[in-house]
Amino acid sequence: MGLKGGPTQDEVMAVSLFKLRINEGDVMADIGCGTGKISIQASERCSRVYAIDRRAEAVEYAKKAIETAEKNNITLIHGEAGNVLDDIDELNCAFVGGSGNIETVLEKLAEIVRGRIVVNAVLLDTVSRTVRTMKELGIFVEALHIQVSRSHELVGDIMFQPINPVYIIVGEVKQ
Repeated sequence: MGLKGGPTQDEVMAVSLFKLRINEGDVMADIGCGTGKISIQASERCSRVYAIDRRAEAVEYAKKAIETAEKNNITLIHGEAGNVLDDIDELNCAFVGGSGNIETVLEKLAEIVRGRIVVNAVLLDTVSRTVRTMKELGIFVEALHIQVSRSHELVGDIMFQPINPVYIIVGEVKQ
């Protein structure tokens, strides 16, 4: 069973989680959690992960993945991030893998996060709106363009097949 828009490629996840600078015991939000892959990986270091998605099919998919991984420190929430974040007091970091209203989500995250916010985007419009909003909020750190290629056998040799590029936009709310 596949889920539209996911899962995040391992190599992109590794860079995104590195850029989040998660510390042992942190509390994190995973906005647009999709398959739950980022939430599950982050839960290894975080004391609590809020996995949020507005799509019912994503919540069901993530629920199964979280149960299979036997993670009890992930709170799965079905709803619009802009509304759900009103009920969360404070976060150490946040990952945004998908959001229909990135400006509103970033404004709310800038109020409750005390640390890094990392956004993954594939559309140039999302990149532009994210960078602009982060700059307006005074939290923009950097933007990265990640292109990964994986080896595949071809006629007894090895070739590399590219995976679609991803932009990683990093913001930081100073403590």
